[in-house]
Amino acid sequence: MSKDILFLLAPGFEDNDRREFCPECAELWGVLSYFPAIKEALDIQYVDIEHPRAPICDFLGDGKWNAPTLILADGVETSNLSGVRVDRGKSHLGSARDIAKYFAQKYGTPMPRGSR
Repeated sequence: MSKDILFLLAPGFEDNDRREFCPECAELWGVLSYFPAIKEALDIQYVDIEHPRAPICDFLGDGKWNAPTLILADGVETSNLSGVRVDRGKSHLGSARDIAKYFAQKYGTPMPRGSR
């Protein structure tokens, strides 16, 4: 895998008998709109709200379907990253804040306020 894959919930879905959106996914879309060059470096895929989210499970295994999730490209150095998990041999980040911190380290964007 040569590109990081960012899995996001689509902006606007039906759940809990109403239309909703994922605040963490929206946070990442904000980061990507601030720094659009990052979008070109990613493979961005939308997943549905329903579980299991097969495209994510295909990489990480059953029960691993959090969105947002960033699956890191093969060979990415992870020793200085916070929040990295490894499932089925794939390093991944599962929170908007950790993903934004990764973008800061990899692409030189500012760090998210309040993060360490």
